[in-house]
Amino acid sequence: MPVAEIITIGTELLLGETVDTNTRYIARALRDAGVDLYRSSTIGDNQERIAQIIREGMNRAEIIITTGGLGPTVDDPTREALALALDVEIEFRPELWEQIQERFRRYNRTPSDNNRRQAYIPAGAIGVENAVGTAPAFIIEIDSHAIIALPGVPREMEHLMQAKILPYLRQRFQLHGIIKSRILHTSGVGESTIDARIGDLERLTNPTVGMAAHAGQVDIRITAKADSESEANHLIQQVEQQLRQRLGKWIYGADEDTLEGVVLAALEVQELSLAVVEANLEGRLLRRLAGKSHIFAGGEIISPPPKPKTLNQAVRTVCQSHNAAICLGVLLEPGATQQTMHLVLLTPEGEQTIQHTYGGPPQMAPLWTVNLCLDHLRKLHIQSAN
Repeated sequence: MPVAEIITIGTELLLGETVDTNTRYIARALRDAGVDLYRSSTIGDNQERIAQIIREGMNRAEIIITTGGLGPTVDDPTREALALALDVEIEFRPELWEQIQERFRRYNRTPSDNNRRQAYIPAGAIGVENAVGTAPAFIIEIDSHAIIALPGVPREMEHLMQAKILPYLRQRFQLHGIIKSRILHTSGVGESTIDARIGDLERLTNPTVGMAAHAGQVDIRITAKADSESEANHLIQQVEQQLRQRLGKWIYGADEDTLEGVVLAALEVQELSLAVVEANLEGRLLRRLAGKSHIFAGGEIISPPPKPKTLNQAVRTVCQSHNAAICLGVLLEPGATQQTMHLVLLTPEGEQTIQHTYGGPPQMAPLWTVNLCLDHLRKLHIQSAN
């Protein structure tokens, strides 16, 4: 199985002016094609530094994919940088120039002399027509390596990956395998507690098991390599079964499942409507719930925030006005070293008052609070279902 490396090119990426979404897209495409990706990097618009990282990459990977730097301006250096890295000249390709002109004719425009630069690629490279943009891509084959230069515009890069590059990689490297992942979502438990339960599984080599902690929830990723999707699914299912046995009701869903989606679906089954009151969360809880189910009756943002001891009265008022079976009120109270979440939950079974403290980064406290609120609603469903 070949190893790949991704290099995104652009000073605007290093300065934080543009968010790199290309790496994520290419990484997933390579994963689905069965290609191992061990490294990705970002570098600015500098010929010498790009050339250096290309040479280094060739010592680590058979497939190198670059994005960006193929535009018509002087600060688009990828063509020249790759030529420098491989010690070849750049050469004019008439067929690429004709393709560029055709793109402009389609929009009743005339290319400038700068656009002609885009028809120059390293000597010996394979030109790749860009049917949705003006920057042709190209592939350089050297021994067992394939260096692929793609434009940085996401829609152009994505089209070329699907239409041209993946078919090329499958043929060139005889790709038949697959790398498949499944993500299990947990809430109401910390990363260290989960690690204590599944540490031995995290040492597996195929499938591999890894964790990603978020504010108020932890994701567990299972990744399998196999010759077919059915075989990959079988490997994943064996490990998933063990994870579910060990973690039980901490797991609330998988892959595209969301915490709010699970909560609302459970309330729909019981035909229980929900209303919420929030303070100091800037509408985050309401936005997570609004428009997702008829079972959500609505809610209010209280400003200025109430005192913790008066939160339950605000919850009762909203509960009556929205005629909801279940009402949740939450106040995030700031503090010098930690923040405190005050939660009031009204259900047909009575009233609960809950308090949690948070000592992490203050900017993450609202998300942590919202996830804990939803987790309490989820556990309410589990308890009442039993």
